[in-house]
Amino acid sequence: MRRLSGTRKVGHAGTLDPMATGVLVIGVNKATRLLTYIVGASKTYDATIRLGQSTVTDDAEGDITAETIAAAVTKQQIRDGVAALTGDIQQVPSSVSAIKVNGQRSYARVRSGQEVSLPARPVTIHRFEIHDIRRERGGKVQDVDVTVECSSGTYIRALARDLGENLGVGGHLTALRRTQVGPFRIEDAATLEQLADNLKLTALDDAARVLFPARELSAAEADDVSHGRRIPAGGAAGATAAFAPNGSLVALLEDTDSQAKPLLVFAPGNEAADK
Repeated sequence: MRRLSGTRKVGHAGTLDPMATGVLVIGVNKATRLLTYIVGASKTYDATIRLGQSTVTDDAEGDITAETIAAAVTKQQIRDGVAALTGDIQQVPSSVSAIKVNGQRSYARVRSGQEVSLPARPVTIHRFEIHDIRRERGGKVQDVDVTVECSSGTYIRALARDLGENLGVGGHLTALRRTQVGPFRIEDAATLEQLADNLKLTALDDAARVLFPARELSAAEADDVSHGRRIPAGGAAGATAAFAPNGSLVALLEDTDSQAKPLLVFAPGNEAADK
């Protein structure tokens, strides 16, 4: 993307696992400043969970560590297991993750042969929907196609692992595709090959209107905000995108009591955030 856009000022709103495909939100130039607010957005994934096998990475990239015939697991047991992992839960992240442990990535510690134990943390599974359950390898394993809509910080690999463990047969991911990050959907995304042919970027002003509630400023308010000064509160919860009378993004604002303070101030321009 740096090569295609002709700038080194390129950032992303959260990487994908090596075996995963799907939406990666990229910011170019000034739009990189919005990425912090996208990282925490809810995400949606399509995935396939294989019951009957556990792996060191909790996905198909890792070596199989245990196998248990899953033929006796019923569809209702699988549905009940999915229901138990829906809503607000405590999740132990996969040990082969990018979480830092004493300054070193957890996956680096695991690959060097160290034992890693990560603490559980709260995540929210808004939707955990089963589309298909089928027996594979002569019935020894069962593959479950699902859609998961979840809070930021959720590990789908860990959901697969926990579903398998709770059913007593182990589990891991065999496929993972991220279909949505906040308001950005896979239907609106472009491949690198498509971007190489036509580097179509979403204007910063348009991206901000999609991501945040909009507040239209007067010329005087736009001048105050552009110089970091506070203006009267607008009444919205959380960050608000503030626009000058000409439609350009001036700042992100946040109400504090009776005033709105600038969180980020943007100079006039139309740099873009690609989806």
